[in-house]
Amino acid sequence: MRRGLVLGTLIGVGALSMVVSGQAPGPSPAAIKAAQIEKVKDNLYIITGSGAGDTASFSGGNVAVFITDAGVTLVDTKLPGFGPTILERIKTVTNKPVTRIINTHTHGDHTGGNGSFGASVESIVQENARASMAKMPEFGGANAQFLPKRTYKDRLTVGSGKDQIDLYYFGRGHTNGDTFIVFPALRTMHVGDIFAWKALPYVDPDNGGSVIEQPETLARAVANVKNVDTIINGHIPVGTWNDLREYADFTKDFVDFARASVKSGKTVDQAAAEYEVAPRFKGYQMSVNPDFGGALANMKIAYGELQKK
Repeated sequence: MRRGLVLGTLIGVGALSMVVSGQAPGPSPAAIKAAQIEKVKDNLYIITGSGAGDTASFSGGNVAVFITDAGVTLVDTKLPGFGPTILERIKTVTNKPVTRIINTHTHGDHTGGNGSFGASVESIVQENARASMAKMPEFGGANAQFLPKRTYKDRLTVGSGKDQIDLYYFGRGHTNGDTFIVFPALRTMHVGDIFAWKALPYVDPDNGGSVIEQPETLARAVANVKNVDTIINGHIPVGTWNDLREYADFTKDFVDFARASVKSGKTVDQAAAEYEVAPRFKGYQMSVNPDFGGALANMKIAYGELQKK
């Protein structure tokens, strides 16, 4: 992987809120310019996410571009209307056509461009994610033809040899349909938004997400996926296997704090105000923006889940 590979960090709170609510905006000229293609390893590239701090440059999640003998496999497709830009970036590294799309989860900043590649392209997603996508405006009416036609429950392998791709579902987290996508020959895994950034997560209960179960899901990924050294995150720079392991511990630390707070009788507001990022998680933030995610939003979800049990 090229040293100095830099991706923008997602800060576009207003834009992301529209994406999650099914009102995803189209890409702006700033967003198109911000999304560049970068080499990760031989035959594997990423088309980067948004520039930091500017909602006008919001372009969605990191897209993996995997060049196989049969054609190009994409992992995620950014926002609605972003397909032509993705194709432009791909053409700078290969003349092969896009033959397969795999979506990490349902949100519009990762699935919005699916329709740009035609209904004949093979498309794959975890079964819960497809059920969520079917409810999205982007896939309503005539656009239902662009819904993924192939689903899996727990694990699926496509391709073989150097072109093999392994898909895993380990449980609830960001949503209830988060796929971990492994390129075994390249020792690389795309994790989508179950590890979007080094901050408290954004969890979407409306699409089956769980603050309490996310650490367990991440721990299962760490325990069961082998021979991976490089991680493609949802929105931040390419990372390492140790980053994923550390993020699993980070989310567990938060859940442990939430459990202890419920047990001691603290209110949600008290628990959120008292939570601090432990010193051992150097470089981690409460949130990527004060108005998005953070301790209070996660604590509300955690309390709701814990108090139901």
